[in-house]
Amino acid sequence: MPEVRRPKNAKKKLRAAERATPAAPRKPATHWWIYAAAAVALCAAYLVYAPALGGPFVFDDISLPYGTPGFPNPLRFWIGGVRPLLMFSYWVNSRFSPAPDGFHVINLLCHLLNTVLIFFITRKIARKLLQPDSPDWLLPAFAAAVFLFHPIQTEAVSYIAGRSECLSVLFFLAAFAVFLYRRAPAVSWKVAIAVLVLFAAAVATKEHTLVLPALLLLTDYYWNPGAAFSGMRRNWRLYVPIAFGAAVGAVFVARILAHNGSAGFGMKDLTWYQYFFTECRAFFVYLRLLVFPAGQSIDWDYPISRNITDHGAIFGLAAILVLVAAAIYFRRRYPLASYGFLVYVLLMAPTSSFVPIKDPLAERRLYLPMIGILLVAMAALARLRVDRRKLAAALCGIVAVLGFLTYQRNQLWASEAALWEDAARQSPGRQRVLSQLAHTYFTNGRCLDAIAKYTEAARVAPPDYGLLIDWGLSYDCADQPDAAVAKLREAASLNPTAHAYSQIAMVYAKRSRWQEALQALDLAGKLDANYDMIYDNRGGIRAKTGDLAGAADDYRHAVALNPANEHARHMLEIVERQLNSRQ
Repeated sequence: MPEVRRPKNAKKKLRAAERATPAAPRKPATHWWIYAAAAVALCAAYLVYAPALGGPFVFDDISLPYGTPGFPNPLRFWIGGVRPLLMFSYWVNSRFSPAPDGFHVINLLCHLLNTVLIFFITRKIARKLLQPDSPDWLLPAFAAAVFLFHPIQTEAVSYIAGRSECLSVLFFLAAFAVFLYRRAPAVSWKVAIAVLVLFAAAVATKEHTLVLPALLLLTDYYWNPGAAFSGMRRNWRLYVPIAFGAAVGAVFVARILAHNGSAGFGMKDLTWYQYFFTECRAFFVYLRLLVFPAGQSIDWDYPISRNITDHGAIFGLAAILVLVAAAIYFRRRYPLASYGFLVYVLLMAPTSSFVPIKDPLAERRLYLPMIGILLVAMAALARLRVDRRKLAAALCGIVAVLGFLTYQRNQLWASEAALWEDAARQSPGRQRVLSQLAHTYFTNGRCLDAIAKYTEAARVAPPDYGLLIDWGLSYDCADQPDAAVAKLREAASLNPTAHAYSQIAMVYAKRSRWQEALQALDLAGKLDANYDMIYDNRGGIRAKTGDLAGAADDYRHAVALNPANEHARHMLEIVERQLNSRQ
């Protein structure tokens, strides 16, 4: 076959034509090391939080059903009150893994899932608001890593009662991600239903997530600044039902707060405006903890601002107003930073504005609002003109420091005594901290240390009924019965209860002072004849004094009054066997 000769300049013309033809857009390359980095982050997260995985039930954990011995197991007892979805998760734990480590593992899993959502959410928002200088994976990955490893997250993750934060935020962020990643600008019915279901799940876990509709509106405005109202009209399928759901949820929350002793407008010692003035100062404490996480505590001793000038509350309020005004004014020049700061303010509002809460400052409240500050940080980093490798190295260094601090913080959560000792160093004038530390010493058998801390707590403020009871039991633990009875009688003078007198009877019975023990039980019976521990204690006295038939009757009565009283049930079996052996 004869060779076909091309013109001499054919190759040059072909190459010129290829250069003139625009190349098809390349699909972003999938780098294996991105997945490797994610796997390393997962392993690092386990190592960082591992010390607290075996930690005990602490603080509010003790008062929740899973920390209450003898609490009924049927599901209806768990979900019949507030936060049914949260309590359902606790019920599942109690059924399949009742030890604290099982609860800790679920908390950590929720935190890991939230970290993934933070990555995708921040990536989507940054791409939208930073065009055309949109960042790729680096800054969203940094934001997710900070969320994962920041020590301020420890309370929400390693505190079992903190699941109300990480689980509710999981549903909240999932709903937000569905809203952001919808295929069309107009929300479809499928997307609207998905967001509504996730929103309902979030509110059923914790009430602060009611702020989601406001976040969606703010996002719509920033994504469509010139046509904000048209965007709202276009998404009516979502906004109409979610507004109705938010209104119903607000009524539900208002009813809860009306009968809640630790939050709401019915609190005697804290008005709404005093709480607001206090939060104007706490706002900047939270910001400081995000930037410089030093001085953390499980129980902050934060003073209340009784008026607008108390503790400089007016300066905090003025600074917040200036920052909000600046964010609005510069929204077109710095859209991501402006949006991020307003998101932070919005997400802090449910717990840090007008609705009084007994504890004015708690670290776990930063768990959700942190996303706003992460967006601000991304906006600042995106403006840096730094070599990419150097920037990545610097960001990895920041994450490593945060991970080390979080590891140290989790070591404290591994030991109840260490946790409260740290809190006592941070808040030496807070009675609740001292009494919690004293109770921890008591449960660990350090009776004299417990007495010393209860004495210190009583100097801070007049002791209440509960502190006096625990103080008396510590004296009993230290084999000082007269001091124990004195404290228990002091508690009974404040609040004469069957419980107080049954504790007095127990102290006497341990020393075989039967008559005095029975007299205390008679007083307890007059106060509350249906208190099962009266008959449990009296059964023990009768058994030790040889009255087995009387002891059996008392134990039966105790079990009849409280079927969950395992001690009385066990002792009844022993006494009945002894009676049968005599026959």
